[in-house]
Amino acid sequence: MPVSLVPDRIFDTYAQITPQYLQSRNITLLLSDLDFTLAAKKTRQPDQSLRDWIAALRNAGIGFMIVSNNRSGSRVTEFCADLGVPYQGRAGKPSPRGLEAAMARAGADRVCTAMLGDKLLTDMLAANRAGVLPLMVEPVGGAVTAWQKVLHALQAPFKAICRRKMEKKS
Repeated sequence: MPVSLVPDRIFDTYAQITPQYLQSRNITLLLSDLDFTLAAKKTRQPDQSLRDWIAALRNAGIGFMIVSNNRSGSRVTEFCADLGVPYQGRAGKPSPRGLEAAMARAGADRVCTAMLGDKLLTDMLAANRAGVLPLMVEPVGGAVTAWQKVLHALQAPFKAICRRKMEKKS
């Protein structure tokens, strides 16, 4: 089980992750964090652009599930119900167990699964430990609190490694 914080690729927003990109990587299941990945933390309802993006994934035959560490499931449950997507709560990221449970529920194998998130210490570490493709986005709304700013500063060297790898691939 690899212990790496480095994502495979960094995107500015989730919308840049197209069905075609996922299909080119043989991904049939996309797991995603919610807070700061798809919407700001306090957002109670998904916007139309998120609905359209998930519809495009579905139309391409790509499964989608939210995997969240959120301890208070009511907002996440409502958000997912509104979107019509399944939700794996109390995931315990960076442990891979939440991702493994989500893959089991979806009937998917790790080689055809990707994890999308905004944090290295939870989302990317869990993805790498679970053996799924780790995809990172810049946080929706950016770093707001002092703690978020510290976390983002700590992530910078690892994100730089990823960007260098991305440049070499292109």
